[in-house]
Amino acid sequence: MDTLPDWLGWWSSADYDVARTVLQRGFGALYALAFWGALRQFRPLLGEHGIAPVPRFIARTHWRDGPSLFRWRYSDRLLVAVASCGVVLGASVVVGLPQAGPWWVPMLVFLALWWLYLSLVNVGQTFYAFGWETLLCEAGLVIAFLGSDAVGVPLLTILAVRWLLFRLEHGAGLIKWRGDPAWRDLTALYYHHETQPMPGPFSWHAHHLPKWWHRFEVLGTHVSQLVVPWFLFLPQPFPSVAGAVFALTQGWLVLTGNFAWLNWATIVLALGVISDGTWAWLGGLVGLPDGAAAAASPPAPLAYVLAVSAVALLILVLSVRPAMNLASRHQRMNASFEPFRLVNAYGAFGSITRHRDEITVEGTLADHPGPEDWAEYVFRGKPGPTGRRPPWVAPYHLRLDWLMWFLPLGHSSRWFTVFLRRLLEADPAVLRLLRTDPFDGQPPRAVRAVLHRYRYTTPEERRRSGDWWVRERLHLAVDPVRLPGLR
Repeated sequence: MDTLPDWLGWWSSADYDVARTVLQRGFGALYALAFWGALRQFRPLLGEHGIAPVPRFIARTHWRDGPSLFRWRYSDRLLVAVASCGVVLGASVVVGLPQAGPWWVPMLVFLALWWLYLSLVNVGQTFYAFGWETLLCEAGLVIAFLGSDAVGVPLLTILAVRWLLFRLEHGAGLIKWRGDPAWRDLTALYYHHETQPMPGPFSWHAHHLPKWWHRFEVLGTHVSQLVVPWFLFLPQPFPSVAGAVFALTQGWLVLTGNFAWLNWATIVLALGVISDGTWAWLGGLVGLPDGAAAAASPPAPLAYVLAVSAVALLILVLSVRPAMNLASRHQRMNASFEPFRLVNAYGAFGSITRHRDEITVEGTLADHPGPEDWAEYVFRGKPGPTGRRPPWVAPYHLRLDWLMWFLPLGHSSRWFTVFLRRLLEADPAVLRLLRTDPFDGQPPRAVRAVLHRYRYTTPEERRRSGDWWVRERLHLAVDPVRLPGLR
C-alpha cells in the first residue's frame, strides 16, 4: 500500500494551505537571516581567534553536552561554508523551490537547516544562550514535516505547531505571574520600555504613554498569555482567534522593542494556526473576492504518514518534562531538556529591572590621560551617546550589544576581558562589530569601562536638548588597563 487508506482521511487537510506557506516561507526567511548574522558575527565572537574560541570550548566539553557538526572539526572556513549553505537553503524556501517538489524535499531542507543551526547554537556558548535560538531549532524540526504542495497538510504537524506556540506564549505568561510582583500589581511596564535590553526608535514614546495605558498593557499581556493559549486546544475557529491575538500583541512588541527574531517567529507561528476558512472570512470583511473552493487533499504517501507519525510520537514523549515545567512552581525559563533541543521550555522577563545601568567603554591615545583624553566606543544598537535615537535592528540579532546589557546585572564577564584586549589590539574583526571606533583603527594606549545610569528624557527635556537619554556617571567598572597587563 503506497497511499493512505480512506478511513484515515482525517490525517491531512486542505484547510491549512495558507498556514503551511506562511510557516515554511516565514521560517525560511528567519533561518536565512540567522545564518547571515553568523557570517557577520560568528568569527570575531567565536572563531579561531575570536573572543570565546570554539576550539577551546570543544576541547573541554563532550558531544553529549551539545551535538554539533563542529565537534568533528572547527575552522573559520568551515563556519563560512555552513553559514553560507544556511543562507542559500533558507532563501530557497522563501522563493518556494523545495515546496514544488515531492514531500521529502522540504523535509530534507528544513532538517539540514535545523542541524546546521543547532551546530552553531551548541558551540555558541554565552553568545548563543538566548531563547530564540532554541525556538528557531525546534520550529525548524516541526516545520520540516509540513510536506510540499504535492501532499495535504498533516494535522499532526499543525497540532505540533499549536503545542509549540502554547508553550511559547503560556510559558512567558506563567514566568511573569510567578516572578516579579510588578507583573501582578500591573506596574511592570512603568519600567520595561526604558530598561529593556535593546530599546527601539518608538520605545521612548511608549514609555511616556499614560500609566493607565501601561496597566492596560500588562492586563492585556496576562489575558493573551495566560488565557488565550488554551484556545489552541479547541476546534476552529478558536485557534484562529488565538493566532490573531498573538500576532497583534507581538506586533506591538515589534514596534516598541528589539528582541531579535523572537517576536517575528511568534508572529509566523501565530499565523500558522489560522485556518484557510478564517483567512477567506477575513478577506470577505475587507472586500476581497472569494477564492476558489479548497481542493481535496492529495493522497498522502505511506512513507510520509509514517515519518510524520514517528516525529509526532517523539514530540509527545519529549513533551513530558516541558509540560511538568509549566506546572512547576520552580518553572525554568528558556530551558532545553535534551541536547538536540527538540521540545523546550520558553519564557521572558520573569523579572523587571527598575533602573537602566549601562557599561560604556572608553579608550585613550595618551600615555598619561586626563579627563578629556578619553573617547567612547559606540555600539551598533545599545544606548551610548545621549543624543542618539535607539535604532531599529530586529529581527537582526546584535549579540555583543545584548551581552553588554547583562554585564551590570552580574552575569559572567569573562568574555568582556578578552573584548577589552581585542580593543587594545585594534582587532579589525571586533571593531567591525561596533558602530564607531573613535581611533579609526589605531590601537589605544589604554581602555576602561564606566558604569552609567540611564533614563529617558522627559518630553520637556527632549524639546529643550534634543536628547533621548539622560545619563549619570556612577563609577569605573573596570580601571584603565593596558595591553601588557591583559596579556
